[in-house]
Amino acid sequence: MQDRNFDDMAEKFSRNIYGTTKGRIRQAVLGQDLQELMKSLPQRPLRILDAGGGEGQMACELAALGHQVLLCDLSGEMIRRAQAAAIEKGVSGNMQFVQCPAQHIAEHLEQPVDLILFHAVIEWLAEPQAALAALVDCLAPGGALSLMFYNIHGLVMRHMILGNFGHVDAGVPKIKKSSLLPDHPLEPAQVYQWLEELGMQISGKTGVRVFHDYLRNRQQHKQDFDELLALEQRYCRQEPFVSLGRYIHVMAHKPILKDEL
Repeated sequence: MQDRNFDDMAEKFSRNIYGTTKGRIRQAVLGQDLQELMKSLPQRPLRILDAGGGEGQMACELAALGHQVLLCDLSGEMIRRAQAAAIEKGVSGNMQFVQCPAQHIAEHLEQPVDLILFHAVIEWLAEPQAALAALVDCLAPGGALSLMFYNIHGLVMRHMILGNFGHVDAGVPKIKKSSLLPDHPLEPAQVYQWLEELGMQISGKTGVRVFHDYLRNRQQHKQDFDELLALEQRYCRQEPFVSLGRYIHVMAHKPILKDEL
Protein backbone atom coordinates (compact mmCIF):
# COMPACT_ATOMS: atom_id res chain seq x y z
CA MET A 1 0.00 0.00 0.00
CA GLN A 2 1.04 3.60 -0.64
CA ASP A 3 0.24 6.86 1.13
CA ARG A 4 -2.38 8.96 -0.68
CA ASN A 5 -1.10 11.92 -2.69
CA PHE A 6 -3.72 14.61 -3.36
CA ASP A 7 -2.17 16.30 -6.40
CA ASP A 8 -5.10 15.04 -8.48
CA MET A 9 -7.79 16.05 -5.99
CA ALA A 10 -6.60 19.35 -4.50
CA GLU A 11 -9.37 21.40 -6.12
CA LYS A 12 -12.03 18.84 -5.16
CA PHE A 13 -10.77 18.93 -1.57
CA SER A 14 -10.88 22.71 -1.50
CA ARG A 15 -14.39 22.84 -2.91
CA ASN A 16 -15.98 19.90 -1.06
CA ILE A 17 -14.31 20.17 2.34
CA TYR A 18 -12.71 23.52 3.09
CA GLY A 19 -15.43 25.57 1.39
CA THR A 20 -18.43 23.96 3.09
CA THR A 21 -20.31 23.97 6.38
CA LYS A 22 -18.29 20.84 7.23
CA GLY A 23 -15.10 22.83 6.94
CA ARG A 24 -16.46 25.78 8.91
CA ILE A 25 -17.40 23.53 11.82
CA ARG A 26 -14.02 21.81 11.67
CA GLN A 27 -12.12 25.10 11.76
CA ALA A 28 -14.24 26.50 14.59
CA VAL A 29 -13.96 23.42 16.79
CA LEU A 30 -10.24 22.93 16.16
CA GLY A 31 -9.64 26.62 16.73
CA GLN A 32 -11.22 26.42 20.18
CA ASP A 33 -9.20 23.33 21.07
CA LEU A 34 -5.91 24.77 19.89
CA GLN A 35 -6.48 28.00 21.78
CA GLU A 36 -6.80 25.99 24.99
CA LEU A 37 -3.99 23.58 24.12
CA MET A 38 -1.52 26.39 23.52
CA LYS A 39 -2.11 27.76 27.02
CA SER A 40 -0.21 24.69 28.25
CA LEU A 41 2.84 25.54 26.12
CA PRO A 42 5.57 28.16 26.67
CA GLN A 43 4.23 31.68 26.23
CA ARG A 44 6.64 32.65 23.47
CA PRO A 45 6.77 32.21 19.70
CA LEU A 46 6.47 28.45 19.25
CA ARG A 47 8.11 26.07 16.80
CA ILE A 48 5.17 24.37 15.11
CA LEU A 49 5.03 21.53 12.59
CA ASP A 50 1.90 21.13 10.47
CA ALA A 51 2.36 17.59 9.16
CA GLY A 52 0.30 17.01 6.04
CA GLY A 53 -0.90 20.59 6.31
CA GLY A 54 -2.70 20.76 2.96
CA GLU A 55 -3.72 24.26 1.91
CA GLY A 56 -2.39 25.70 5.15
CA GLN A 57 -5.49 27.29 6.70
CA MET A 58 -4.53 26.46 10.27
CA ALA A 59 -0.82 26.98 9.65
CA CYS A 60 -1.42 30.51 8.36
CA GLU A 61 -3.57 31.37 11.37
CA LEU A 62 -0.81 30.25 13.74
CA ALA A 63 1.87 32.06 11.75
CA ALA A 64 -0.23 35.23 12.00
CA LEU A 65 0.07 34.94 15.79
CA GLY A 66 3.86 35.14 15.49
CA HIS A 67 4.72 31.45 15.67
CA GLN A 68 7.26 29.78 13.36
CA VAL A 69 5.43 27.14 11.32
CA LEU A 70 6.87 24.46 9.08
CA LEU A 71 4.25 22.91 6.81
CA CYS A 72 4.96 19.66 5.01
CA ASP A 73 2.78 17.78 2.55
CA LEU A 74 3.28 14.94 0.11
CA SER A 75 1.37 16.87 -2.55
CA GLY A 76 3.22 19.51 -4.53
CA GLU A 77 -0.10 21.10 -5.48
CA MET A 78 -1.09 21.45 -1.82
CA ILE A 79 2.29 23.02 -1.05
CA ARG A 80 1.77 25.56 -3.84
CA ARG A 81 -1.68 26.41 -2.51
CA ALA A 82 -0.34 26.81 1.03
CA GLN A 83 2.47 29.08 -0.18
CA ALA A 84 -0.04 31.23 -2.06
CA ALA A 85 -2.24 31.46 1.03
CA ALA A 86 0.74 32.51 3.16
CA ILE A 87 1.61 35.28 0.70
CA GLU A 88 -2.00 36.46 0.54
CA LYS A 89 -2.23 36.62 4.33
CA GLY A 90 1.18 38.25 4.73
CA VAL A 91 2.66 35.50 6.92
CA SER A 92 5.33 34.02 4.62
CA GLY A 93 8.08 35.30 6.89
CA ASN A 94 6.93 32.97 9.65
CA MET A 95 6.51 29.90 7.47
CA GLN A 96 8.57 27.20 5.76
CA PHE A 97 7.32 24.63 3.27
CA VAL A 98 8.65 21.15 2.59
CA GLN A 99 7.27 18.64 0.11
CA CYS A 100 7.72 15.27 1.79
CA PRO A 101 5.77 12.57 3.62
CA ALA A 102 4.91 13.54 7.19
CA GLN A 103 6.81 10.55 8.55
CA HIS A 104 10.05 11.77 6.91
CA ILE A 105 9.95 15.35 8.18
CA ALA A 106 12.64 14.74 10.83
CA GLU A 107 15.24 15.04 8.05
CA HIS A 108 14.21 18.68 7.60
CA LEU A 109 14.05 19.76 11.26
CA GLU A 110 17.00 21.43 12.98
CA GLN A 111 15.53 20.88 16.46
CA PRO A 112 12.43 19.38 18.10
CA VAL A 113 9.19 21.33 17.85
CA ASP A 114 6.78 22.55 20.54
CA LEU A 115 3.55 21.64 18.77
CA ILE A 116 2.64 19.22 16.00
CA LEU A 117 -0.60 19.41 14.03
CA PHE A 118 -1.54 16.12 12.34
CA HIS A 119 -5.04 16.74 11.04
CA ALA A 120 -7.00 14.35 8.79
CA VAL A 121 -3.85 12.67 7.49
CA ILE A 122 -3.27 9.47 9.44
CA GLU A 123 -6.34 7.74 7.97
CA TRP A 124 -4.82 8.00 4.48
CA LEU A 125 -1.50 6.38 5.39
CA ALA A 126 -0.39 2.83 4.66
CA GLU A 127 1.42 2.60 8.02
CA PRO A 128 -0.37 4.98 10.40
CA GLN A 129 1.20 3.75 13.64
CA ALA A 130 4.73 4.11 12.29
CA ALA A 131 3.99 7.63 11.05
CA LEU A 132 2.63 8.63 14.45
CA ALA A 133 5.75 7.29 16.16
CA ALA A 134 8.00 9.21 13.75
CA LEU A 135 6.20 12.47 14.53
CA VAL A 136 6.26 11.97 18.29
CA ASP A 137 10.05 11.64 17.96
CA CYS A 138 10.07 15.18 16.52
CA LEU A 139 8.30 16.63 19.56
CA ALA A 140 10.23 18.36 22.33
CA PRO A 141 9.66 17.14 25.92
CA GLY A 142 6.66 19.04 27.24
CA GLY A 143 5.42 19.60 23.70
CA ALA A 144 1.91 18.87 22.45
CA LEU A 145 0.36 16.85 19.65
CA SER A 146 -2.91 17.85 17.99
CA LEU A 147 -4.13 14.73 16.16
CA MET A 148 -7.40 14.59 14.24
CA PHE A 149 -8.42 11.27 12.69
CA TYR A 150 -11.37 9.83 10.75
CA ASN A 151 -13.56 7.91 13.17
CA ILE A 152 -14.91 4.55 12.03
CA HIS A 153 -17.77 4.77 14.56
CA GLY A 154 -19.03 7.93 12.87
CA LEU A 155 -18.83 6.21 9.48
CA VAL A 156 -20.87 3.25 10.73
CA MET A 157 -23.47 5.56 12.28
CA ARG A 158 -23.81 7.57 9.06
CA HIS A 159 -24.42 4.42 6.97
CA MET A 160 -26.92 3.07 9.49
CA ILE A 161 -28.90 6.33 9.38
CA LEU A 162 -28.95 6.02 5.59
CA GLY A 163 -30.19 2.44 5.86
CA ASN A 164 -27.09 0.91 4.28
CA PHE A 165 -27.29 -2.22 6.41
CA GLY A 166 -25.45 -4.45 3.95
CA HIS A 167 -22.54 -2.01 3.72
CA VAL A 168 -22.24 -1.89 7.51
CA ASP A 169 -22.48 -5.68 7.71
CA ALA A 170 -19.61 -5.89 5.20
CA GLY A 171 -17.41 -3.72 7.44
CA VAL A 172 -17.98 -0.36 5.64
CA PRO A 173 -15.48 -0.98 2.80
CA LYS A 174 -14.44 1.98 0.67
CA ILE A 175 -16.71 2.20 -2.37
CA LYS A 176 -14.88 4.41 -4.88
CA LYS A 177 -11.13 4.73 -5.25
CA SER A 178 -11.44 8.44 -6.12
CA SER A 179 -13.70 9.16 -3.16
CA LEU A 180 -12.86 11.78 -0.54
CA LEU A 181 -13.65 9.15 2.08
CA PRO A 182 -10.35 8.10 3.70
CA ASP A 183 -8.74 4.76 2.93
CA HIS A 184 -8.35 3.61 6.55
CA PRO A 185 -11.00 4.81 9.05
CA LEU A 186 -9.62 4.36 12.54
CA GLU A 187 -10.91 2.79 15.73
CA PRO A 188 -10.57 5.44 18.49
CA ALA A 189 -9.43 2.96 21.15
CA GLN A 190 -6.63 1.84 18.83
CA VAL A 191 -5.40 5.40 18.32
CA TYR A 192 -5.48 6.12 22.05
CA GLN A 193 -3.50 2.93 22.68
CA TRP A 194 -0.86 3.92 20.12
CA LEU A 195 -0.41 7.27 21.86
CA GLU A 196 -0.10 5.67 25.29
CA GLU A 197 2.42 3.13 23.99
CA LEU A 198 4.50 6.07 22.73
CA GLY A 199 4.49 7.53 26.23
CA MET A 200 2.13 10.38 25.36
CA GLN A 201 -0.29 11.72 27.96
CA ILE A 202 -3.75 12.34 26.50
CA SER A 203 -5.13 15.66 27.73
CA GLY A 204 -8.34 16.05 25.74
CA LYS A 205 -10.72 14.52 23.20
CA THR A 206 -13.20 16.33 20.97
CA GLY A 207 -15.70 15.09 18.41
CA VAL A 208 -15.68 17.03 15.14
CA ARG A 209 -19.09 17.13 13.42
CA VAL A 210 -21.01 15.28 16.10
CA PHE A 211 -24.41 16.36 14.66
CA HIS A 212 -23.88 17.94 11.22
CA ASP A 213 -23.69 14.76 9.14
CA TYR A 214 -26.65 13.11 10.87
CA LEU A 215 -29.25 15.79 10.06
CA ARG A 216 -32.10 14.41 7.92
CA ASN A 217 -32.76 17.83 6.38
CA ARG A 218 -29.47 18.84 4.76
CA GLN A 219 -30.81 22.32 4.01
CA GLN A 220 -30.41 23.05 7.72
CA HIS A 221 -26.63 22.90 7.28
CA LYS A 222 -26.77 26.38 5.77
CA GLN A 223 -30.16 27.69 6.89
CA ASP A 224 -29.54 27.05 10.59
CA PHE A 225 -25.75 27.07 10.61
CA ASP A 226 -25.22 29.39 13.57
CA GLU A 227 -27.52 27.34 15.79
CA LEU A 228 -25.97 24.09 14.56
CA LEU A 229 -22.44 25.35 15.26
CA ALA A 230 -23.41 26.46 18.77
CA LEU A 231 -24.79 22.99 19.53
CA GLU A 232 -21.74 21.30 18.02
CA GLN A 233 -19.50 23.37 20.27
CA ARG A 234 -21.66 22.69 23.33
CA TYR A 235 -21.65 18.89 23.04
CA CYS A 236 -18.47 18.03 21.12
CA ARG A 237 -16.36 17.41 24.25
CA GLN A 238 -18.94 15.23 26.01
CA GLU A 239 -19.49 11.50 25.61
CA PRO A 240 -21.19 9.81 23.86
CA PHE A 241 -20.92 12.61 21.30
CA VAL A 242 -17.11 12.60 21.17
CA SER A 243 -17.16 8.99 20.00
CA LEU A 244 -19.82 9.71 17.36
CA GLY A 245 -17.95 12.56 15.69
CA ARG A 246 -17.06 12.01 12.05
CA TYR A 247 -13.55 12.94 13.18
CA ILE A 248 -12.02 12.88 16.63
CA HIS A 249 -9.48 15.45 17.74
CA VAL A 250 -7.21 14.07 20.45
CA MET A 251 -4.64 16.23 22.22
CA ALA A 252 -1.64 14.76 24.00
CA HIS A 253 1.56 15.92 25.67
CA LYS A 254 5.05 14.48 25.68
CA PRO A 255 6.22 14.18 29.30
CA ILE A 256 9.18 16.15 30.59
CA LEU A 257 11.77 13.70 31.90
CA LYS A 258 12.87 14.22 35.50
CA ASP A 259 16.49 14.82 34.54
CA GLU A 260 15.32 17.62 32.23
CA LEU A 261 13.68 19.58 35.05
